Amino acid sequence: MTLASLRRTLPFLLIPNTRSFSIMTASTAMGMKQLFDDASSTYTYLLWDQGTKDAVLVDPVDVQVDRDLKEVDALGLKLKYGVNTHAHADHITGTHLLKQKVPDMKSVISKASGAKADIYLETGDKVSFGAHHLTCKATPGHTAGCMSYVSDDEKFVLTGDALLIQGCGRTDFQGGSAETLYESVHNQLFTLPDDCVVYPAHDYKERLSSTVGVEKTTNPRLTKTMPEFVDIMKNLNLSYPKKIDVAVPANMRCGVPDVE
Repeated sequence: MTLASLRRTLPFLLIPNTRSFSIMTASTAMGMKQLFDDASSTYTYLLWDQGTKDAVLVDPVDVQVDRDLKEVDALGLKLKYGVNTHAHADHITGTHLLKQKVPDMKSVISKASGAKADIYLETGDKVSFGAHHLTCKATPGHTAGCMSYVSDDEKFVLTGDALLIQGCGRTDFQGGSAETLYESVHNQLFTLPDDCVVYPAHDYKERLSSTVGVEKTTNPRLTKTMPEFVDIMKNLNLSYPKKIDVAVPANMRCGVPDVE
């Protein structure tokens, strides 16, 4: 679904024409806001329990921390965790700044990432907030430490860069592996219900979400055989990420910038 189609089908949602927007959606009794950073095309997800107001923020961006905290305050939420799907190469995570502004908040990332955090996750672990939780599924391949997060009712999954809308994350740096990514998506994500909504960490065409069923049957890369997929990924010829030399070292330190 794109912003244009949302305006046509849900005109009561106030979505600006710029790409810095937030929308409300939800699974049963779980609140969600999907927020966007235009510079890095990153989606940040604010999730909360509607009863207790306990909240988690997934893939925060350092330059958007004030925006995110305004959302938290406006909704009367208690931010428990700042969670990352992986150590990103295109922006610095906001977890360090969030911890300075919200002292009780804990930073969270997969153990396999090798990055610093307060809490380390492995497959099967749960990130709990109020009566709700996200179930952790290791989905390496874009990086060695990628983690996807499935809602407790399997209505949606936050896929990070492992599975994008009609695409996937690149596999040519940070311990990436096309073979591993293919297996991760097919074994961990495509086994979810077909109507499970896919919320990625990035999109570059104003699309908000997809579903497991749609991606499983139409994704132009991941519907191929593994050898075909590996060949596609080997020949993407992508440019070197502009911020990788700054972002990755900082993200390995939980978003602490270089002191030089």
